[in-house]
Amino acid sequence: MNITLKQIRAFLAIAQVKSFAEACELLHISQPALSVTIKNLEATVGGQLFARSTRALALSPEGELFLPVAKRLLTDFDNALVELHESFALKRGNLSFAAMPSFASTLLPKQLVDFNSQYPAVKVKVHDVIAEDAVAMVRSGKVEFAISFDPGNSDDLNFETLFTDKFIAVFPQSHPLANTKNIQWQQLSQYPFITLQRPSSIRLLLDDTLAKEGIFLDITFEANQLATVVQMVANDLGISVIPSLYQQQLSALKLNFCQINEPVISRRVGIISKRRHVFSHAATEFLRIIQRNFSQDIPSVK
Repeated sequence: MNITLKQIRAFLAIAQVKSFAEACELLHISQPALSVTIKNLEATVGGQLFARSTRALALSPEGELFLPVAKRLLTDFDNALVELHESFALKRGNLSFAAMPSFASTLLPKQLVDFNSQYPAVKVKVHDVIAEDAVAMVRSGKVEFAISFDPGNSDDLNFETLFTDKFIAVFPQSHPLANTKNIQWQQLSQYPFITLQRPSSIRLLLDDTLAKEGIFLDITFEANQLATVVQMVANDLGISVIPSLYQQQLSALKLNFCQINEPVISRRVGIISKRRHVFSHAATEFLRIIQRNFSQDIPSVK
């Protein structure tokens, strides 16, 4: 059964004014065109919706039954159009994405402030999950995109670089290397080391890179979250190497950190999305903001 909005609007106009002639004026169409529209509607539903006579025009019993349904259908459609327009105008809507914790807890809040100042009616849900889970959420369609480390070559994902993040060494203030400005990996291997557990992509990157250099760390403690690793360092359980994204938290905990040389290890951070994915208007605007705010590299360690 195929009933058009044009037919519903025509039916409601006639039901309102009880006259084909007046309904034509409301709808700005000719009387023959209106008559054909109602005739087609009645043919579709299987009977007369109006009881016609030379003196009056009234709804048939079936027309009376259809009237509230027609009103509801038209109201729902008009409301849907309003909601769609407001969604495109970002006067309402939702934005859901994933972000690895090292980004979510450091650089993301400023991006959200910029977005919220322009589009305060859009509700935002941030899934701050480890890098591997962020990629999985994109693949499953649970989020539109993720901000995380480069997942590597993939047939089903796109990656757009925002900046390159270098790894830095972190020490308690009392550590012998605490005041070192630049350090080599070989020096770090001489002290108890705290790192992420496998199969963390950060852990795998460190292991693979250092193995090629013949450097092996004295791993004493392992954890699942970088925040836990940082707290372990703060409690003088050892030293660690983490992305420089955490500089602000390290300073707040009064930990010392410095650049690492030979080899310099870095990872690209960017936007992960499914290939051929069409972003919502909210996602498009948020990504425009963060792309504008980031250059290729974040500030280096001083």
